[in-house]
Amino acid sequence: MKVNISEIIDNSKFGKIHFTVLAWCIVLILFDGYDLAVLGAIIPTLHAEWGVSTTVLGFVGSLTLIGSLIGSLICGVVADKIGRKNVIVSCIAIFGIFTCFNGFATNITQFAVFRFLAGIGLGGIPPLLVTLTSEYSPKKIRNVMIGIMFSGYSIGGILVSLLGMKLMPIYGWQSLFYIGALPMIALPFIVKSLPESLYYMVNKGEQEKAKTLLSVLNPSYKLNDQSVLITEMETTGVPIKRLFQEKRTRVTILFWIICFMGLLLVYGLTTWLPQIMVASGFKLSSSLSFLLCLNIGAIIGSIIGGVIADKIGSKRVLMLFYLVGGISLICLAFNPNNLVLYLLISCCGAASIGAQNLNNACISTYFPPNMKSTALGTALGVGRLGAIVGPTIGGLLLSSEGQSYWSFIVFSIPAFLAFVAYACMPLKKTKEYVSLPTEISISK
Repeated sequence: MKVNISEIIDNSKFGKIHFTVLAWCIVLILFDGYDLAVLGAIIPTLHAEWGVSTTVLGFVGSLTLIGSLIGSLICGVVADKIGRKNVIVSCIAIFGIFTCFNGFATNITQFAVFRFLAGIGLGGIPPLLVTLTSEYSPKKIRNVMIGIMFSGYSIGGILVSLLGMKLMPIYGWQSLFYIGALPMIALPFIVKSLPESLYYMVNKGEQEKAKTLLSVLNPSYKLNDQSVLITEMETTGVPIKRLFQEKRTRVTILFWIICFMGLLLVYGLTTWLPQIMVASGFKLSSSLSFLLCLNIGAIIGSIIGGVIADKIGSKRVLMLFYLVGGISLICLAFNPNNLVLYLLISCCGAASIGAQNLNNACISTYFPPNMKSTALGTALGVGRLGAIVGPTIGGLLLSSEGQSYWSFIVFSIPAFLAFVAYACMPLKKTKEYVSLPTEISISK
């Protein structure tokens, strides 16, 4: 008797295994978000302590993301061949070691090299966590689970802001990198408790192991020796050219554009928001509070957006997010009062980090199981090009003689372009987009 594992997963009730996967993914994405925000938090200090120009610091931020680009492109394809879990563990080890080394850097060259190497490990983590969370999520709460998982991204940014205000004046900027390397301590526990992708296990012929896991995941399904687990398609990994076959070209290109613009906005704002506010006349402690506000807005946007997306579809929600984000950035250029300023920055957080979180969930639903990691990995890989451009643009803007408000106006452009790209996205999946049939509502 053939049993499709997607039916068992989609009809399961949230339980211990769901919680384990979600909890570990939150912890890991938390440190991804931590690393995203840490450079922005210490840029004003490095600028003053080492006398490094904002242009050079922008290049360092971009160099980190070049490493992330390499990691994202490689790991997405490799994970479909050797397993999500194995790649995640390897990425954590690489990221943790070189993040720790950053705390011992004595000049900008050492700092840049360690950031680049840490970025290689960091780049492979987000797409795999999205895929793993999506694969273990029940149908009714798939977007919610991914939204909650990615809220860890912004919690990491909040931790950077809070720890930066408390620790940097006493222990220096190096202390933030020592904390960023803590995931290495959790590696033995991750190896023991984080389950491998069920789709990968079934494809590799690990039927008994998958049955045992599924019996805990959904006890209402009774599996026996005669039960043969199957998936929609074999999950052996695919070449990138498959993303452009069977009428997937339009969707693939649109998602690449959206990821490019979205990550340009995320990394540009997160890297330079504190320095932009310092240039606008705020103290460093106040500027870090704006970074805190940005990430709080991202958490709210991720969770609320995920709930609404499960009801009306991701496309409408993401169009609204990017449109509101672009308008909010333009409004910031007009120097509003503090209350409105905090509100607008929160909207920017929802429309940048929050929107990208939902976008990641949407991408994984447009492709079949054997293409998910490749599709998401390559989309985020292209998106890393935007992430590389973002810090460089911010550095150039701040090093020029123009007013700081031009930074907000320039960063509003990718938000509006992402809005246009989603407006061109198909409303519904057609039969060419072979995917989990229970995920149709996410991609409306």
